[in-house]
Amino acid sequence: MVLVAVGVLVGTGVAWRQYHRELNGLTVSGVSPEGPKSSGKTQNILIMGLDSRLDEHGNPLPQEMYDALHAGDDSEGGFNSNVLILVHIPGDGSKSTAISIPRDDYVTLDPAACASSPCKGKIKQAYGFAYARAKDKLQAAGVKDALELDQRSRDAGRLAESNTVSKFLGNVPVDHFVEVTLAAFFQIAQAVQPITVCLNEDTSDSYSGANFKKGKQQIDASQAMAFVRQRRDPDQPLFTDLDRTRRQQAFIVSLLRQLQDSGTLSSPSKLRNLLDIAKQNTAIDKSLDPLSFAQRASALFNDGVSLYTLPVKDFGTDDAGESINIVDTDEIRGIVKNLLSPGDTSAATTTSPAPTTTTAIPAAGVVLNVVNSSGQTGLAARVQEVLVARGFTRGTAATGSARDTTTLAYGTGAEAAATALAAQLGLTAVASPAVEEQTIQLTLGADAKTGTIANLVADQADPSTSATRSTTPTTSTTPPAPVSATASGTNAPAATDLSQMDTGGIPCVR
Repeated sequence: MVLVAVGVLVGTGVAWRQYHRELNGLTVSGVSPEGPKSSGKTQNILIMGLDSRLDEHGNPLPQEMYDALHAGDDSEGGFNSNVLILVHIPGDGSKSTAISIPRDDYVTLDPAACASSPCKGKIKQAYGFAYARAKDKLQAAGVKDALELDQRSRDAGRLAESNTVSKFLGNVPVDHFVEVTLAAFFQIAQAVQPITVCLNEDTSDSYSGANFKKGKQQIDASQAMAFVRQRRDPDQPLFTDLDRTRRQQAFIVSLLRQLQDSGTLSSPSKLRNLLDIAKQNTAIDKSLDPLSFAQRASALFNDGVSLYTLPVKDFGTDDAGESINIVDTDEIRGIVKNLLSPGDTSAATTTSPAPTTTTAIPAAGVVLNVVNSSGQTGLAARVQEVLVARGFTRGTAATGSARDTTTLAYGTGAEAAATALAAQLGLTAVASPAVEEQTIQLTLGADAKTGTIANLVADQADPSTSATRSTTPTTSTTPPAPVSATASGTNAPAATDLSQMDTGGIPCVR
């Protein structure tokens, strides 16, 4: 919204020099997203909403703002990306798409977020984990300036979060990011209040301060924070964190409507107010040109947006006992591939690829250790036998504690072999200081009992099955049809549903 304000300001005749003066003070990160980039005019923008109760310069907020936020003070929260939305603006001018990623999805995080491998956690934690690690390293290196320390640590968090999202969604390009704090969300609501929202049922929650009645109603900025933060209701046991995600989408739709109806977009003074908010509590990556993007983003107002919330399979707990969302990564990648423009994702089909035996692995001199955490007796020895025959030096074959997912880590000097082996097994090779030089550690999870690795062992026992398999075309699972995010009663979306909401009107949500 702030970036659109830039474009509108320029459209009202703001001179180039004044435009730059208006943007002076906007926080620009020292980094830009890594990895693949969109082709042509297509743009993918990752919006990261931080849980931090500090501004973009690491300073505490005014006490009256903490009171209004109903979210504790500067000692609360952290640097988790509690809101993650990938905004896809197609280069062909077709309707834009916004994909919300539930914050507690349990995924593989960017290696920068962890000191050891495998790096797993809630997707929101990639930012905070990488921030903390970078801060420790910078302090150890002698960086003492508080602002420099904070900004460079944030840059590490931003990169780790954008890398994590890109890989989780299937190597989707993330061209730019926009970071927004809790305070910015509140201040934007203040600038355009009252805002009209709609609920399908009465609801309340003592944690967020929510207390709303069924139907359309106008709310102020403080109520807006309760509206977008509510994830509990004592009278609705099925109310989940994903309902909060859909609340956030509904609020964005209502806010877009209010920006238009209130005359904000035609008032230079109101637009400058939005820019002042941005300077305090919003950051953009260093390669994002606000003017260029704003001119493209006007389509978000003119043509609307389809907003999706990605589904989860189930709820569970991690090793620390924290609540997590259990997701089907293959299904998620299939959904995202279906939603984005052709060529904007390199996500593979949802079936495991057949092992490739024609591409040689530079395995000479590389030791292969295999840890069996699959629960299937003897699997480590059988897998190691197959791979030693392909040139690896036999290492240890051990049994580890049970785990669901197979991982592949490597030490110094083994990157080429690890990358080639990972490609054949459908895995991601991760560098790890815990693995010795010229060594790969393959840890077999429960998923190794089926798919590529199981096929690898079967082919060794009966080579004829490999030829049969290689001539059988792989198929991808058809993505599920989205459920309306605004449906009520028994038709209301469950957490396990892919849901869709469109701009236009005031959406009614749970």
